[in-house]
Amino acid sequence: MRTTEDRAVAVCHSVDVDQWRVILDEAVTRVAERFVRAEPRRTAGQFVEGLLSRVERKTCWSLAERAGHDDPQAMQRLLRTAVWDADAVRDDVRAWLIEQLGHPDAVLATDEAGFLKKDG
Repeated sequence: MRTTEDRAVAVCHSVDVDQWRVILDEAVTRVAERFVRAEPRRTAGQFVEGLLSRVERKTCWSLAERAGHDDPQAMQRLLRTAVWDADAVRDDVRAWLIEQLGHPDAVLATDEAGFLKKDG
């Protein structure tokens, strides 16, 4: 961790896959109550995992296939008609990230390029 002016900068260039699974599960658990039914809750976790994956094209079909679904209906239903509180999910994820990053003004920036970034 480095401090630059009034901001702390954490730099990491690799991810422990096993730890990533724990972190993602924790985040999904954190927002679970925002979903009325178990199916969309489970699909939301699979959807986010798919978005974070190395799947080249992020479509409902490709994310559904990655999650082991026969068709994209569950992913489409999540986005179209499932009952969940998107604002509350956003707020819950933000609060969880602040807990993880340790500062209310922290910013999480991800980059798929895989290059270690330089501050500044």
